[in-house]
Amino acid sequence: MAIVYVGIDLAKNVFAVHGVDEHGKPALVWPKVTRDKLHERVAALPPCTIGMEACSGAHHWARLFGDLGHTVRLMAPKFVAPYRLSGRRGKNDAADAAAICEAVQRPNMRFVPIKSVDQQARLTLHRTRQGFVEQRTATLNRIRGLLSEFGVVLPLKAATVRREAAAGLEALPGWARLAIGDLLDEVRRLDERIVEYDRHLAHMAREDERARRLMRLSGVGETTATALLATVGNGHDFRCGRQFAAWLGLVPGQYSSGGKTRLGRITKTGDPYLRSLLVLGARAVLALAKTRADPISRWAAALEQRRGYWKAVVAIAAKNARLAWAVLHHGERFALPA
Repeated sequence: MAIVYVGIDLAKNVFAVHGVDEHGKPALVWPKVTRDKLHERVAALPPCTIGMEACSGAHHWARLFGDLGHTVRLMAPKFVAPYRLSGRRGKNDAADAAAICEAVQRPNMRFVPIKSVDQQARLTLHRTRQGFVEQRTATLNRIRGLLSEFGVVLPLKAATVRREAAAGLEALPGWARLAIGDLLDEVRRLDERIVEYDRHLAHMAREDERARRLMRLSGVGETTATALLATVGNGHDFRCGRQFAAWLGLVPGQYSSGGKTRLGRITKTGDPYLRSLLVLGARAVLALAKTRADPISRWAAALEQRRGYWKAVVAIAAKNARLAWAVLHHGERFALPA
């Protein structure tokens, strides 16, 4: 029997592979395949559909298997978990591979776009920059916590922490002055690194025609435009902008029953980094909405009056996600609404 679907449970050193034939019967069960043998064994298989969970290294393996002629599908782990036969066999690598093989066959399964080498290289800039931002925030909070031990209570605002900590440095005891001074130097070093990475992202945005088209949207700057391109490419993995917004978790969760529609908070699925960039851009749009007369600004201002600030912010972010998908999908054919 020809193998039609294959599920691979990815790991660091030992992988599990489970394949089924056209009747859904197990035709290939490899519970333990070492890393150096996986590519060789998959290369020996006839062209088939390979499913994997979207985890560390998944995009690398997807590109390798795609070059061998296979159709590769990546899925979020939470969509695979319901297909695991935990009641009978418990959780192990072989059971995970069988669950992945079962999940990839579902007609309504949602898949993760496979990233190219260039996309992942660009994403490393975003991840590294975001790491520096988080380190800076942690360092500033550490300064606030240490100063509070000496009766100096500072607000959360970063500029105030920098100014007040530097101004009160001489009044601190010797060892505390040394520690706080070093932390302030670390904050300045992180500021320089973040500015440097901002220049890299700005250069990437200027060199890419698609990024320049994205930046025509209100609330989409260089960082958001390059992150969108690095994450979803041309957006061809989504049927419409609404599906893209749902993939990002910018739509409300639904708890409907008995013919009554109940909508809750946004689902917050998908990439939290990309979603946060769109939300930050939406806040900027809403802040400037009262000073502008374009249709988007008028709609945003009216929405805030009608539904409140945060619901308006999320709605603007979701709208920007749909518009961004249209820009990427249609390219030069897309025209902004008048």
